Amino acid sequence: MVHGTVTDAATGESLPGVHVYYQEDKHSLTKTNTSGRYRIPFRKGHLVFSMVGFDTQIVSVAQAQKLNVKMSDSNLSLREVEVSTKRKKYERKDNPAVLLMQKVINAKRRSDLKQHDYYSFLRYEKMVTALNEFTPKVFEDQHFKRLPFLREYVDTCPETGKLILPLIMEERVSRQIYRKSTDTEKTIVLGQTNKGINEFMNTGDFVTSMLDDCFTDVDVYDDNIRLLQFPFISPIATKGAISFYRYFLGDTVVVGKDPCIQVNFAPNNHQDFGFSGTLWVLADSTYRLRRIHLGIPQRSDINFVEHMDIIQEFDSLPTGEQVRISDKMIIQLRLTDWIQKAQVERTVRQSQFDFYPIPDQTFRFGGQKKEDSQSRMRDEAFWQEHRSEPLTHTERHMDHFMQKIQDVRGFKPFLWIFKAFVDNYVETSLNPDRPSKVDIGPVNSMLSSNFVEGFKLRASAMTTAHLSPHLFARGYLGYGFADKRWKGLAELTYSFRERNYTPREFPANNLTASFFYDVIAPSDRFLQTDKDNVFTSLKWTTVDHMSYVQRFLLQYDREWDNGLRLTLTGKRERTEGAGKLFYQPLHAHTTSQLTPWGNTPELGYASELRYLTTADLTARIEFQPGASWVNTKQRRRKTNKDAPIYVVSHTAGFRGILGGDYRYNLTELSFFKRFWLRTWGRVDLNAKVQHQWNSVPFPLLCFPVSNLSYIKTDNAFHLINNMEFITDNNASLHLSWDLNGKLFNRIPLLNRLKWRERIGCNLFWGYLSHKNNPALHPSDARLFYFPGHYAPDGSFTYTSQPLRASEPYVELTAGIHNIFKFFSVDYVHRLNYLRQGTQKWGLRFRFEFSF
Repeated sequence: MVHGTVTDAATGESLPGVHVYYQEDKHSLTKTNTSGRYRIPFRKGHLVFSMVGFDTQIVSVAQAQKLNVKMSDSNLSLREVEVSTKRKKYERKDNPAVLLMQKVINAKRRSDLKQHDYYSFLRYEKMVTALNEFTPKVFEDQHFKRLPFLREYVDTCPETGKLILPLIMEERVSRQIYRKSTDTEKTIVLGQTNKGINEFMNTGDFVTSMLDDCFTDVDVYDDNIRLLQFPFISPIATKGAISFYRYFLGDTVVVGKDPCIQVNFAPNNHQDFGFSGTLWVLADSTYRLRRIHLGIPQRSDINFVEHMDIIQEFDSLPTGEQVRISDKMIIQLRLTDWIQKAQVERTVRQSQFDFYPIPDQTFRFGGQKKEDSQSRMRDEAFWQEHRSEPLTHTERHMDHFMQKIQDVRGFKPFLWIFKAFVDNYVETSLNPDRPSKVDIGPVNSMLSSNFVEGFKLRASAMTTAHLSPHLFARGYLGYGFADKRWKGLAELTYSFRERNYTPREFPANNLTASFFYDVIAPSDRFLQTDKDNVFTSLKWTTVDHMSYVQRFLLQYDREWDNGLRLTLTGKRERTEGAGKLFYQPLHAHTTSQLTPWGNTPELGYASELRYLTTADLTARIEFQPGASWVNTKQRRRKTNKDAPIYVVSHTAGFRGILGGDYRYNLTELSFFKRFWLRTWGRVDLNAKVQHQWNSVPFPLLCFPVSNLSYIKTDNAFHLINNMEFITDNNASLHLSWDLNGKLFNRIPLLNRLKWRERIGCNLFWGYLSHKNNPALHPSDARLFYFPGHYAPDGSFTYTSQPLRASEPYVELTAGIHNIFKFFSVDYVHRLNYLRQGTQKWGLRFRFEFSF
């Protein structure tokens, strides 16, 4: 290293923020810190010391050494500047900057590599996540006083001049290939390595996958750039850039050896999701990019990002295209005032472009990415060959650093508690060298309550891949203090693929057998979380119609890299009414009062209450092209929610097989799609249709997806009660429009809160056909009386109500999210099918993390 201090020649005071770089390579730029000190890797050449107001110093360097530099004031003569009280209105018409940018946008098509039949290039990526502004003062904090060795691993970020403590480093070398005839673009990973604190997490790929998904590749030639899980409009987008951005001509400067025109730009509204920065356009007739510097406006509405710099360099290929050859992204993060700042630095180098034909067999693999069999076992010589810049001291010694952290007294118990909080599971081993073979959890399901069981205790556990990478067991045992019954789950899964931790990892190829006995409500089948989750126990209505369910299940689940999933399920299920739910067949000799559903059930026929036994097979096909996942212990999480979802499912029930009481067929179709509306946010559309083909009792009919808790759930009805609408033909539609602050950002004072608005509409159409209507078949013993409640005087009120085919159920939602950056509140209003006791409106809450 070359290191030293830069001072003012006149006063002797240290100079912070001095630019230090090699004259031969400006990418080596670093800055002096607040004490005027700098460190830069040695290379033979000339070091340049530059700062506004001082004469630039150029020093020849022949060896690693300590080099102190004194800088003298420069004599600057400033011309007169006239300041006007009125700002000139920005105009696009006849604006030379806009005219230039239109030519740049028109010229970008000539740099599209997809004009060729084939192309390939080599790509090197490095992503480093670090604690930012790790100054000596930080070590005075009580949390770091016991960790003096951290000083050895503090680096200086060359681009910002700030002290950082790297915690995670990921490197990847890949070959990008393309074939025009099938419009196929794929990635072959040649080498990859991952080091840092994520190694302490058994599902460590969750951290790196989320980082990769948030801090994605920025290609300004694309109209929409997905970054921080949001689409940003490119400053050279064919559609929308001219109307979204304001452009201003700067100086004509030399970049490398190329004369360029400097163009500055920023969004019309600084709180919109857009870039601000500078473009350098070649000052010739090609109008190609030479360099681009992207950032975000200071008043941007983006959460947690304190500062962002993306610097990209472009060069010309012999074939004439202008391609990106280097990319440096530095994003400085600040979650809260009481958490240490962080920095994510992403370096990309692209080289070895060629357009020779690529053999067809090279493309023959599923999905968009394939890992070379040796990709995780590359030696240091491989990385030295492909790295565009040497690793820093901490990056080279990341393994030693992590070992020292692991040896700190109290670290292992702290990590054990932290993982239990994050993963919702408690590991049975504190020793990272002997990973947990059995995990206890989910933790949030240990305590719960409901109408039938009252207070419930539950103990759950699962085995991990450290016990067996193919065979997994999972289960729980629970006890309800009101019904005094034991319940439980016993599940065994064989994975045909070797797993890292759980059998649910993508892509799945599993065979599962299970036994289940517990009490559930019909609405519990639609929950996106565990039914015994303590938070969903808080209901806005009394759920007193429940069932005891005994289920034997055998399931095969297979996924492919292209997003296709096939699930085959066979099950035998016996249900028993619980709480105020009963199963009673219709009978002709009742003298009860007539209702919209026919005669009411009579208490005198309690002997006819019985179990319902079913045996069925289900085939389900799901297709999510472009979906990506991260694995957690409890469930997989989808990272790319822009991927559409297509689902086709059919269930066939059999009478007389395994004790099945009924023959039935249920078909379901569903579709999900997210639409981005540029600066107007996004619209999520979810549609579903169901059809029951046979005459069956009400438990086998169709119910809307109702959410009975105060926790907001996507694609669910928030004010439909348990089993309120029973149909055998229905269609549902959920529309949600997240405006992402488009309106609130334009309201004075309110825009300072950075709240974001969303609105939505949920509709449910359906009807009950003649064959399943008890009023039309009062003596058909195949049908059951619909559920309801007996009053003390013996009168009976049905829980469900008829749904008119000509009038859909409608509820509207209006919500605010990004409250304190983490919370959301939604107001829900029901428009129709109102009767006594119906809740017309409600509030729903949720914890949300979003940039």
